[in-house]
Amino acid sequence: MTTSEHDHGSTPGIPTPGIPTSGIPARTDCPPARHIRGLRALAVTGAVAAALTVWAVAVPLAGIEPAVRTGGGTQPVGPGAIATSALLAGLAGWALLAALERLTSRARRTWTIIAVVVLVLSLSGPLGNGAHTTATVALAGMHLAVGAVLIPALRRSARR
Repeated sequence: MTTSEHDHGSTPGIPTPGIPTSGIPARTDCPPARHIRGLRALAVTGAVAAALTVWAVAVPLAGIEPAVRTGGGTQPVGPGAIATSALLAGLAGWALLAALERLTSRARRTWTIIAVVVLVLSLSGPLGNGAHTTATVALAGMHLAVGAVLIPALRRSARR
């Protein structure tokens, strides 16, 4: 057993993960898939929490009733719809990032550009359909809160 094998606790002839067996250095900048999934799940959960926090400030504390115009009336937007929308946005962002990581070498950059464009486009919903000014501000704030959590957190979890 050589000194390096002894120092790393490896068995002769059996490669040790993270320790190169050839002249090519091992990648140490890529966390295990389990860790990446955990970070991404935390990002999605954080996005839902951020949207619900804006709702909690807007409705019970500030007395704003988030609502959108529909047909001939208005439709209130409750915490269930808010949580579901944030969850779906987070899962869609996660799925897109995972697909881009398999398809391109610039997944992080491509995903970030797409995510920012989607966030800007999503603002057309509350800006165009908010039932009143305060509802528009509250709903746009929810969109921005979800984006403020998801974009940096999922971007940080990207492998490349």
